[in-house]
Amino acid sequence: MHDFCFTIPYGLLLVAGGVIGYLKKGSLASLVGGVGTGLLLILAGYLSLRAFEKRTNSYFALVLETVTAAVLTWVMGQRYYQTSKIMPAGIVAGISALMTGFYLYKIATGGNHIPAKAE
Repeated sequence: MHDFCFTIPYGLLLVAGGVIGYLKKGSLASLVGGVGTGLLLILAGYLSLRAFEKRTNSYFALVLETVTAAVLTWVMGQRYYQTSKIMPAGIVAGISALMTGFYLYKIATGGNHIPAKAE
């Protein structure tokens, strides 16, 4: 599976979560954090998709995805540790930890595997 297949939905989930957090609780931090990191991940996924269409890898996008997911894991993990609230801190920390592992796997295996060109 290619990184952009998971990164774009992951980014959209964060954007939606940020907007929902703002609408329900009036949390500007949720809005800025969710929308900011979500859009950053959507951008990275788009860069990776564009590179894949050109039959290459975007290691910049892969590193950006990895760093963003790792930072989210740390920040939301700390928030979960402090509050013990599953929603949203525990969920975002868990998903972000899984995504960090996936991105590290993609880096270790050389990025997206480009299929052989059909003759």
